[in-house]
Amino acid sequence: MSRMAVSLIILLVVIVGGLFLLSGRATERPTTQVEKAVSLGNLQ
Repeated sequence: MSRMAVSLIILLVVIVGGLFLLSGRATERPTTQVEKAVSLGNLQ
C-alpha cells in the first residue's frame, strides 16, 4: 500500500472513532420545571 492510502485509512479510523465517542456522550437530560414568582403588575 502506498503512504497515501495508509494515511487515508488512519484518518478515516480516527474520524469514525471520534464520532463514535461523541455519540456516546450525547445523552438527553430530563427537563426541569422552574417556577418563579411574578408580580401582578407584570401580568397583563
